[in-house]
Amino acid sequence: MPAFADRLQHNLISRLRLKQLSLLLVLERHRSLSRAAAELNLSQPAVTKALREIEEIFLTPLFHRSRAGLEATETGASVLAYARLALADARALGDELAVLDAGLGGRLRIGVIPFIAPAILDAACSHALSQQPRIAVLVREGTTDELVGALRAHEVDCVIARSFYASGEDIVQMPLYREEPTLVVPSRAAARLSRGPLDWARLATLDWIMPPPQTPTRRTINTMFATAGVAPPLPLVETYSIKTIATLLRTQPRTITIVPRAVAVELAHGGGAALLPHALRWDLPPVEAMWLRRAQHSGPLMALVTALQRASG
Repeated sequence: MPAFADRLQHNLISRLRLKQLSLLLVLERHRSLSRAAAELNLSQPAVTKALREIEEIFLTPLFHRSRAGLEATETGASVLAYARLALADARALGDELAVLDAGLGGRLRIGVIPFIAPAILDAACSHALSQQPRIAVLVREGTTDELVGALRAHEVDCVIARSFYASGEDIVQMPLYREEPTLVVPSRAAARLSRGPLDWARLATLDWIMPPPQTPTRRTINTMFATAGVAPPLPLVETYSIKTIATLLRTQPRTITIVPRAVAVELAHGGGAALLPHALRWDLPPVEAMWLRRAQHSGPLMALVTALQRASG
């Protein structure tokens, strides 16, 4: 075993190249030597030879043939997972070097959920742009699941989202703030819907705007209806887009939604929407900053985390 491990380590350090990892991912995607060869503009024998050379480096087959085409072996699946991270890191390094060459101080990739307090997003962008030299910023929106996946795939450096994930060996989480839910309706309907006690059955008959299925906020809204003994309504529109929600509230008189209070205030300030006075409660976790434990020694990243912590105050 030690001799095998030493030989494998030697091969990986002295022979493995990024272009070989890239070839493996093309083979995984197409599951065919001929289709992979066509994409790479190579002959099939050249791709077969290249795969054989890669498998010699790893000292074991990485794919086997089946009726469905090429399928990764157990070792191959591990190598493919590493290949995705290695190539993502290589792309990130290229982007980092490009911004340094342009005279900037680096690059931060931030993933955010759409329902985020404007002050937190402002703090993230303002922090990066106020550095000397300034830091380039990439802001990517998505659901918590999408963003955590992107974090683990090394596609973003920091995620600001509501998390149901327990802190694990790979991810560090820092709570930033909690927010209460708020009912938001078109301005012209606010006076009528504000009268009397909260009536979930009456609200269920309206045209609901809800986040997509399987998101933390959607699941929580459904629970609020169920707790009140009312079946959750079928939404008219499913979206996380604040711009879309604002447009619907302004143009559709029967629309209604539940959003975090900071988002509700933003919608009302944009005109055409109003907050209902009913007090609501939900059990959503706090909005948190998340980053990979392996990146804790990154000065720019940790400075961003400090800025977010100050903004959440």
